[in-house]
This record gives sequence, structure tokens and C-alpha cells, in this order.
Amino acid sequence: MTWEDDRNKPDDITEIVDRLMPEEIFMKYIFKNAMVLTMNNQEISESCDVLVEDDVISAIGSLNDEQKNNARVIDASGKLLMPGLINGHCHVPMTLLRNYADDMSLQTWLFDHIFPVEEKLQGEDIYYGSLLGIMEMIASGTTCFIDMYDHMNDLARAVEESGIRAQLSRGMINTGEGPDFSDDTRLNETIDFYKRWNGAANGRITGAFAPHAIYTCSPAYIRAIVETAQKYGAPIHVHLDETLVEHEDCLKKYGKTPAKHLYDLGVFEQKTVAAHCVWITEDDARILADNKVTMTHNPSSNLKLASGIAPVPNALNIGVNVALGTDGASSNNNLNMFEEINLAALIHKGANQDPLLITAMESLKMATVNGAIAIGMDNLGVIKEGAKADIIMIDMDKPHLMPVHNVVSALAYSVQASDVCLTMVDGEILYENGEFKTIDKEKVSHGIKKCYERLF
Repeated sequence: MTWEDDRNKPDDITEIVDRLMPEEIFMKYIFKNAMVLTMNNQEISESCDVLVEDDVISAIGSLNDEQKNNARVIDASGKLLMPGLINGHCHVPMTLLRNYADDMSLQTWLFDHIFPVEEKLQGEDIYYGSLLGIMEMIASGTTCFIDMYDHMNDLARAVEESGIRAQLSRGMINTGEGPDFSDDTRLNETIDFYKRWNGAANGRITGAFAPHAIYTCSPAYIRAIVETAQKYGAPIHVHLDETLVEHEDCLKKYGKTPAKHLYDLGVFEQKTVAAHCVWITEDDARILADNKVTMTHNPSSNLKLASGIAPVPNALNIGVNVALGTDGASSNNNLNMFEEINLAALIHKGANQDPLLITAMESLKMATVNGAIAIGMDNLGVIKEGAKADIIMIDMDKPHLMPVHNVVSALAYSVQASDVCLTMVDGEILYENGEFKTIDKEKVSHGIKKCYERLF
């Protein structure tokens, strides 16, 4: 560090420290007098203190003087602390295609509108589209997401800079019969991405391998992906049985359901997140349960594209781990996980004429605990000592939430995304009272405008 003249020279070492470490950067935080929904044995604590040190939750309850030393105290009176939400399936850069192609079938939407625009996307588009989606997510309580898309280095760069947590995979498409796919561009990009980014950003970024779907990948290509994923010990992220057309075509072509088809190709030998699963059968659900495959429920997207309603109650009864996701912002058209929590707790009741199906707590578990299981992190999705400090705070002092007879019911049926007033990931505050701490909002707005003008 150099000083050009005495006018810029600091008075003392304290001023130097202040310049290098702004006031808002802390290593310790105390959330004081909070109501806490731990999602750990479904406990709710009233007027509780939560201590965060570095990237973990180190204490819950009454704190001693030593624990309080050198911590920033956040008054959480009238607020609720809960684990950050985990978006179990999305395509974050598709914020660029929000409200672009609506009110059409999935096949028409995807092949006639989405794929042609995606062919034009460049790294800069992915970077700014990702930052825009991450802003939306952290402002609405999402602290982690599972994504499949393209130009993944640019998406990962946005994740690294923003401070959010993510499992990322490059979507792969190839209908060729091989058998040699060693020169396949998408597969090689996936390998390079996994080597570079898996475990990066203090472990906030993990990688996966992503055959897009059975109708965009040949059996030989899927086998090649599985064999490569096994070599690297990587998990799988795949679209599964999203539409009736996909289901029936698979029966005609292969004589089996899409789930059985992927099972026979060895996909489920790897830890797998299977998005949608709208048309799985009871036998399919048993296959998923037996192989510890996570089924990600995407109620908004499936309703908007009229794909159907996934058999979530039956899957849960059989023992399938069901997570919750938004899908992309072109088929949703937002990344609001509280909206998905609400829908997941409502549509199965109505569709089955049974008010006891999918309780508020079950829906919340899909967005927290079950999402953590999906990415294989047992220290996420809960507030407990030793867990990662991925925490959100919700302002409960709102007319649409009062009186709070039941906290869990309020979260599933009444809370809005805008009620989130603080989002923390890995012990770092990313969003607080409307302010983004790690993302330059104006820069993103300018970048999105440039991308939009070039693409459309």
C-alpha cells in the first residue's frame, strides 16, 4: 500500500483497518430475541439467541459474555429465523426469458421458442442473467439452488461473487448412438467444469453431471455420461417424466417407463436429483425410493405448462425424498420458493379432495431438509449447533401475518417473499432490509439491458 501525499495518509492503524474491513463485515453475529424454527425435530423456540461464528451456527439459547464478545448484534424481536430455502431444480439464467414464451405446451415452448433463443446465448448473457436470478432468490429467502444450464463457468462466477450456494451442472444433449463420445463437446465441458469448480468458493459450489432428458439423450449417450460421472464420483441431475408425451413415447420406444429406462441405464447408481416426475407410476416411485433418488416437485412450472400434478403424496408414502423447485423463470415465471411452498401445500389437497394431504410442515421440509438431502449435505436445511449458517430472517410484524396462531401455517399459507428481511449464506449477510451486500444492482440492471437488446 502506498500513499501519494500526506493528504491521503491515514492518521493511525485504526483507519487503515477501517478501510480494509468495512464496518458491516463481521466474523460473529448474534441474532437476539428471535423466534426460531429449527426444522430440526420441528422445534420452535421463542425469544431465542442464535450465535453465528465464521460459517457455522455455534450456539443457540442463552449466551455467555465470551460468546457475545466482538459480535454484531442483530435485533430479531418480532422476526422469525429459519433455515434458508433450497431451490431443488432451476435454470437461473432463464431470467432473460421471463415472460417471453407463455401459454403453450412444453414441446412447443421448448423446441420452437426456448431452444432457438438459447442458441444465441453468450457467456455475458449467462453471467448477468444468473446475477439477476440470484438477486431474486436471496431477496426471497433462497440460500442454495440446484441448476442445469449452459456456459457454466459464467454461472459459477456469478455464484462465487454473490455468495450464494449452488450445485451446478452443464445440461447435455446428444441423440447419437456412439459408442464413442470422447470427442463430445458437452461431455468434455462438463468434465472440465467439474474439475475446476467442484468444491470451490469454500465449498459453496459443487458440481454434477446432467443428461438433459431421455428425449434429448440417446441411451448410449446416457450410459457414457453415467460411466464418466462414476469415474469422478459426481452426482446426476436429470429431467424425468415431465409430460404425458414423454411417458407414452418412452413406453412405445423402449417398452418401459422413463424411470425404469434411466434405472436400467445405471443413472440411479449415482446420487440423483430427478426433476418433475409428474407421470411416475407407483412402481417408479419404489425404484426412486430404493435407490435414494430425490424427486424435485415443481408445482408452478408443471401447472403453467399443463404438464400435470406430480403424485407427491404417494411418493412420500413410499419413502421418496421429495424436494421443491421453481424450474426456470421462463416456465414459472419467477424464482419465489415461498410461492412453491404454498402451492405444494394446496394443490394436492384440491386435486385429491383430501385436506389432510401435504401438510404445511411437509411442504416446508421439501424446501429445506429434503433439499439438503438432495445435495448430500446434512449440515444444511436446519438451524442447529454445527450446521452451516445459511439462515433467513422473516419480518412477522405484517398485517397479513397477524396474529400468528401457528408459525408453520403462517410460513406455508401467509408469508410472502417480500417478508424476508435478511439472508445469510456461509455466515455472510448477502441481503438485508432491501440492500444487496454482494451484488451491484445497477451494474446488473445495465448488463441485463444490454443482453436483452442484443438477444431480442
